[in-house]
Parts: sequence; C-alpha cells; structure tokens
Amino acid sequence: MANPVVHFEVVGKDLAGLQSFYGELFGWKTEAIPEMGYAMVEKEGEGIAGGLGRSQDGGPGYVTFYVSTDDPQAILDKVESLGGKTVMPVTELPQVTLAMFADPEGHVIGLVKGM
Repeated sequence: MANPVVHFEVVGKDLAGLQSFYGELFGWKTEAIPEMGYAMVEKEGEGIAGGLGRSQDGGPGYVTFYVSTDDPQAILDKVESLGGKTVMPVTELPQVTLAMFADPEGHVIGLVKGM
C-alpha cells in the first residue's frame, strides 16, 4: 500500500473514561500525556498505534485515522482538486508533521509525515 494508515484517534469529552472503556474492552494499554489532554495507545502485534484525546472546549467527539505521506501539502493540493477541502494546514510539530482534510462528504482524515 503506497500510503498506509499508521495512526488512529478517538476523541471525546472524558479522556479518563475513554481510557478505562477501551482498556477494559480491548485490553489497550495507554500512556497519558496530561499536558496535551491525550493518551497514546501502545502498538501491539500487527496493529497500528493510536491515541485517545479530550475534545477541545467540551466539543463533540470524533474518530479519525491518519495516512502516512512524504508530502502532506501535495496530498492537500490533490484533495482540493478532487472536491475535498483542507481542515488543518500542514503543521510541523517537534516529532511529526500533520495535516487534515475533509473528503467531499465531510469525513475528516489526517495526514502524517515522520511517523
């Protein structure tokens, strides 16, 4: 697969509740990053890594996945040409570069470089 799915996120109002729910349901082990309101889900076996997060300002939760790419801007440009739109422009963080887009039906997908 040219651009594999490499990360997922489940975001909601109650981070501790999400950690407890998915920990008990699937046995997921998490490592909290309190200053970010986030917890990394440890990758086990052939699965992909993921994260659980607290929604901004108590807003609605969401689930998304992130696709690996060497050139997030090129993908965003192609998204726009195919009828989608950029939700979050290319954003460089210390460990990864992220971007997000919505497909023509509004589904939000993440892009990640460096993961």
